[in-house]
Amino acid sequence: MRPLLGPQFRRTVALALLAACIQSPAWSVLPSEKLSDPRLESRASVLSKRIRCVVCQNQSIDDSSAPLAADLRILLRERITAGDTDAQAIDYLVQRYGNFVLLKPPFQPDTWFLWLAPFGVLIIALAAFASHIRKNPAVGPWSPENDEEGEQLA
Repeated sequence: MRPLLGPQFRRTVALALLAACIQSPAWSVLPSEKLSDPRLESRASVLSKRIRCVVCQNQSIDDSSAPLAADLRILLRERITAGDTDAQAIDYLVQRYGNFVLLKPPFQPDTWFLWLAPFGVLIIALAAFASHIRKNPAVGPWSPENDEEGEQLA
């Protein structure tokens, strides 16, 4: 019996999978943006992973290649170089862009909806499911005694 897929196809698929496994992620922080002091650069790197790219919205500014993310990385590094603590640098960005710039916004009145909405959706879904179950009670297993077809088959 002839194999379904030839050896050339299998080899190509194996090479593609290998390339996908060893491919390194593209880092968006350019060498020109990095600070010369390794301690300050490590602080900036840790902080930039906590800040959301307002263009990409699902990436940190450390992972984003958007021009605005580059501007935010540079601004963050300027604040750290100027002597700001981590909290002061983050607060400066929050003052300019709001809590939206944080990948994990705080639980406070203006973000309650953001944090509680998934639970509200879950409660609504459970209520709809319960309503559906009440309107359409489950039918038990089929038995020939309760069915005319069962009598005909007997």
